Parts: sequence; structure tokens; C-alpha cells
Amino acid sequence: MLFSRYLDRRRAARKAQVIGICRFSYPALGGFKTEHETPQDRARFLYAPARLDQRFRLFEAFTLPCLRAQTDPDFTFLIIIGEDFPPERLAQLRALTADLPQVVIQAHPPGRHRTVMAEAIASVRQEGRYCIQFRLDDDDAMGVGFVAKCRKTLHQYFALFQGSRHVAIDFTRGYNARAEPQGILAEPANQLYLGVAFAIVFRPDVALSVMNFTHHEVWQHMPTITRTDPDMWVRGVNDHNDSGDRIGRDVTLLTAEQETRFQRAFGISAERVRALCGR
Repeated sequence: MLFSRYLDRRRAARKAQVIGICRFSYPALGGFKTEHETPQDRARFLYAPARLDQRFRLFEAFTLPCLRAQTDPDFTFLIIIGEDFPPERLAQLRALTADLPQVVIQAHPPGRHRTVMAEAIASVRQEGRYCIQFRLDDDDAMGVGFVAKCRKTLHQYFALFQGSRHVAIDFTRGYNARAEPQGILAEPANQLYLGVAFAIVFRPDVALSVMNFTHHEVWQHMPTITRTDPDMWVRGVNDHNDSGDRIGRDVTLLTAEQETRFQRAFGISAERVRALCGR
């Protein structure tokens, strides 16, 4: 009986569907701290060539490497763009992600941020499976073992997941980091419910999504599991994100030894960062 239960929870964890979502300069109604009068005004801001150049550099420097390096490649990664996203930039996005079969690019008209993202997740979710869902900004990264560790956590604490509609998994240790021509500048950080290297696991009979909850308030709505594994997230600090004025003031240039650690932990190459940011 005990062995049968073990096999049941192992099977459920292995069959769990993993879905990540990334808003890539999508002109949402809401969801930004910088407000605009109309969706057209927001699109002009988001699609400004200099801004998009930086977003693509950071996406290529931080986000895509961590997706390629996941030790468990069984996941879907949704990239949400506006239906008016510049065609030449869409071609660039497709070229950068061509080697990632996990990527699904969806174009949507302007809409409420959380509603559009939730509908996108629902469009790829499969019935009858536990669903591990996470968000990832286009300038952030997660540890290479993130997907595998989420599955392992589901297996280890299956009774909790089975008895709860949804449970959050939060990895608390990572870095604030800047990508610069001289390389990666970073500072270690420890934070609860940051939203990076953070997932919500939904039981098969629950139709909600990670977008139904504000990550820093999730502990008010469900059980949570916090893990202190080292090197599990990178929060990108730059001139165009909402948090750049509050974090990253104590970043320092990584040493050669630290660069090796970053590449092992996140798949992020300091050499590639220098090449991208030195253009």
C-alpha cells in the first residue's frame, strides 16, 4: 500500500504540466507602474527602438540562457506580445527562440494584464494534470534546476498538494544583477515571495492560474513552501524596469570565479554579456 502511494505521487509529479509566462513589451491595460493615457501611447513607449534594443539584450543575456540550461526540459514557456508588435522585432524574437521548442509566442490585442495572461495560460493548459505555473520577466533568470526542483517538491510533499487547491513554492536566495559592457555586476539577495523562481502548483480540478494572485501576498491565500537553495534567481536591474531605482545599489563586478559560478547556476555567460552589452 505504501509503495503504491509512493508510485502514485511520483507519477503525478512526473506528469505535472509546467507552464511559464513572460510579458515581452506587451501593451497591457494596467500591469505597469508607469502609466499612459491610451494603449497607443503605451505601445509607442514600449516599442521605442532604444528600449527594445535593451530588452532584447537583457532577454538574450539573462532570460534565454536559463531556459536553455534547465535540467528538466519538460515545460512550456509562453511569450506574450502585442498584436501590433513590430514585424521586424517579431522576426528577431522568433530567431532568438528558434532553438527552444518549449517557447510558444502569442500575440494579443491590448487588454487587462492579468486577464490576458490568465487566458494565455488556459489556452495551453491540459486537463487532468497537476499544473506548476511560474512568471518570468524578460530581464530575469531562474536557477537551472528550477523546473526539476518544483517537480521534486510536488513529489516530496504530495499530501499537501493533494489536499490543497493550490500551493506556492518560493525560492528565496538569488542576486540583483546588471548586465554591462564590462560584464555582470551583482549582489547576493534574500527575499520572500519576490516572484522570480516562484511557482504556484494547481490541483487538476482547479482552473485558476498564477495570474490570479499577487506574488508578494500569496501567503495570505494558500499554503506555501519556502526553499533556501542557493543561486536560484537573478533579478535584472536596469534603466527601464520598475525596480531599478530601489535595488542593485551595491552591485559589484563578478570575479572570474564568480562568473564561473553564475554560468553553472543560471547558464549565464559573462563573456556573452560583455559581447551583447558592448555593441
